[in-house]
Amino acid sequence: MTAAKDRVRLWLRLLKVVRGIETELRDKLRRDHGTTLPRFDVMSALSRHPDGLKMSQLSGVLRVSNGNVTGIADRLSDEGLVERVPVQNDRRAIVLRLTTAGHAEFATQARAHEAWINEMLRDVTPEEARAMAARLHAFAAATENTQKEDAHAQ
Repeated sequence: MTAAKDRVRLWLRLLKVVRGIETELRDKLRRDHGTTLPRFDVMSALSRHPDGLKMSQLSGVLRVSNGNVTGIADRLSDEGLVERVPVQNDRRAIVLRLTTAGHAEFATQARAHEAWINEMLRDVTPEEARAMAARLHAFAAATENTQKEDAHAQ
């Protein structure tokens, strides 16, 4: 077997595993918390930035378009889970941040999410998990650097 075929096989296995886990997470979030994975992802990003994020920053963190984030932010705001805060000296900019209720709801969802992931990956030892995560992190960093170099070359 060639190196290229080995790498394609690896990619297909990674994709199958990730899609399976993602499908199960989507189902559990919907069933147990009446929410969606994109909403969970927005709340997760905001939980890591207590001062909030501008919509463009949030889109960048999540690697999705502003339009995708806007609809989710609107619904989370309507439910009192996020608040929109005007940015001083920039009347057009709005920062989104979790409300107290949003922090509490996200904490509940995050505990469940962690338990689900832990159960789904129960056959992976902590050492294996750390080693795989380190390898994937290094791969992602190298890929990102290559993409930046390619963009500068154009």
